[in-house]
Amino acid sequence: MTEPSQGGGRRRPGRRPGSADTRGEILAAARKVFAEKGFDKATVRGIAREAQVDPALVHHYFDTKEGMFAAAMRLPFTPQDIVPVLLEGPREEVGERIVRLILGVTSEPGTREPLVALIRSAMTNERAAVMFREFISNAVLFQVADRIGVPHLRIEAAFGQMLGVILGRYVLGLEPLASADEEELVELLAPTIQRYFAG
Repeated sequence: MTEPSQGGGRRRPGRRPGSADTRGEILAAARKVFAEKGFDKATVRGIAREAQVDPALVHHYFDTKEGMFAAAMRLPFTPQDIVPVLLEGPREEVGERIVRLILGVTSEPGTREPLVALIRSAMTNERAAVMFREFISNAVLFQVADRIGVPHLRIEAAFGQMLGVILGRYVLGLEPLASADEEELVELLAPTIQRYFAG
């Protein structure tokens, strides 16, 4: 008499049979769904459907859609990491905190390269532009603006100026900007960025 097979042929809930890298498959599905629908319209349920897993399993690996986007796009930060950093401390220093954060994130190749790659993609691909725009505006910039009480236009203008610095420094390689010392740039840029948050 043969013994019944263990598990009776039932699959474990939420997991595809034979899948060794469920997290990787969820991220691949997330990249596809974010590319097709943009950040705002993508849902955890839709990503789970694309990955053929239960939505609860998606939440097991990723606390938030923002965190999943950051992981899927290989970004060096999540909104949960950076929004509190920007909000901590006096309002008179928010400009300096923004400058230090962006220069710090882009100073190391390991954290700079995924971000610059996404920026490059956004400049040439409309879907990538929509994803990046929705994510950076709704998940990061507007969160900060609403909590410190400044118009969205002001924080987008501040970010736009810093985005120009990143492009000049790391994409175009403008000199002496590309090789300038980080502290020198903080001293130069922080008062200008702070102006967007005054009044």
